[in-house]
Amino acid sequence: MLPGAVIGWDMTAALSLAEALGVPPIAAAELLPVIEAAMVTKMNEQMAETDRGSALTP
Repeated sequence: MLPGAVIGWDMTAALSLAEALGVPPIAAAELLPVIEAAMVTKMNEQMAETDRGSALTP
């Protein structure tokens, strides 16, 4: 765990959600890591931007 950072998804939960939504397991296994990587990158960028903005506010 990293304070103030997203490091990934609970893939067991993500795969269960995909199954519940009827997504074929092979598709979920192929797509979820790519989607997760993009989400983690974007979330960390947004949190860093928010932290920089709040550091400038007195």
